[in-house]
Amino acid sequence: MSYTDQYKSKLTTAENAVKLIPKKGNLVIGLGMSEPPALLKALEQRVINKDIDALRLYYMHPATPLQTTLLKYEYMDHILPYPFYPTKTERDLVKEGLKHGKKVINYVPANFHQIPSIISHTLSMDVCIVTVSSMTNGGYFSTGTNADYTITAAKTAKKLIIEVNENMPCVFGDTFIHISQVTAIVENNVLLPNEPPHVTPGEVDTQIANHIMKIFADGSTIQIGAGNVPNAVCSQLKNYQDLGIHSELLSPVMTDLIKAGNVTNKRKNIDTGKSIYTLAAGDQEFFKFIDKNPGIEGHPSSYVNDPYIIGLNDNVFSINSFIEIDLFGQVNAEFMLGHQFSTVGGQLDFIEGAMRSKNGKTVLTAESTAGGGKFSRIVNKISGPATDTRNNVQYVATEYGMVNLMGMSTAERANLLISIAHPKFQDQLKEQAKEMDILL
Repeated sequence: MSYTDQYKSKLTTAENAVKLIPKKGNLVIGLGMSEPPALLKALEQRVINKDIDALRLYYMHPATPLQTTLLKYEYMDHILPYPFYPTKTERDLVKEGLKHGKKVINYVPANFHQIPSIISHTLSMDVCIVTVSSMTNGGYFSTGTNADYTITAAKTAKKLIIEVNENMPCVFGDTFIHISQVTAIVENNVLLPNEPPHVTPGEVDTQIANHIMKIFADGSTIQIGAGNVPNAVCSQLKNYQDLGIHSELLSPVMTDLIKAGNVTNKRKNIDTGKSIYTLAAGDQEFFKFIDKNPGIEGHPSSYVNDPYIIGLNDNVFSINSFIEIDLFGQVNAEFMLGHQFSTVGGQLDFIEGAMRSKNGKTVLTAESTAGGGKFSRIVNKISGPATDTRNNVQYVATEYGMVNLMGMSTAERANLLISIAHPKFQDQLKEQAKEMDILL
């Protein structure tokens, strides 16, 4: 049977396709831009019709399609969310559940490079649903913006339902699913959501970026997360040459560097000449740029975020953010006000990877205060789980400066961190350090 004939034989409506999803079982959903809106809407209707009993959802950082369909409190008796990366949507569900004495979100802790293996080996997925590109002449579909755990889930779930969208870019690398692996096909040509929206960096963000750039050099291979400070850093990278990209996230500010010629990838030891990512998010111009671009490849997070793989490149430069850091150097980047706020994601992956890299550098950044200046982000003890242990942390930057904790004693670390805290909290932190016998 030809690829075209196979395609036609598997083509169906979203309503029929979601009948393949069991009433009780494990469903894994493509990440971010690869969430399938038509399939999710049809599955929501099954929930409304009381045709779902207890369906576990495995997913990460929900985008608009999932937020507006299955992640509603009234469905929580039948939809059981198991996110690897919770967001405000889950936090709101947690708050509503607490009002009724009910636990509705089941967060799954994991480093990003571990998630494909967890999905394919530790857990058993009954069905995977995902948005893909149009079929190639060779009978392949690309998961485009998302390799991460998405491509692994698509290849290993017992059943695979794809939502073909001509607007999903076809991206080279390990993003391809063959028609023979597909159980059912739905077509839905809609624009991919523009997520996350670009935010122009503020004055404090620029101050922090200025500190960070003091240790940056030509030829660095960059990993830059989402946020105001990373955007501010990217705006200054236009002054540097022969950069490489090996990053968890690929975003428009990074493709702007490719277009401007700042990124050549020629100094990388692996994937030379290629910009490598595991998930991508941006606008329509961005999606068109990565479509069939031989200089850009998507790969699973089990590859991109593997600290060993990261460390094979020289001069890795990694930037991530934190919620709070204590005087020992322990970092909380995921827990706030007694609840899971976000997740570790790939932060620790790239911290460890950069440390393995020859001349690698890793920076953790945040504004010195939170809550409109009411709270210091540099604290005597972190209030939640340690995302990064004190042994892993190298550079820490706020608007008041940047310090290097690597090789520093306990007392030296405390003094360095206090020096970049907001001045109104420095005396208090010194007293707390003395009470803890860190400083005498």
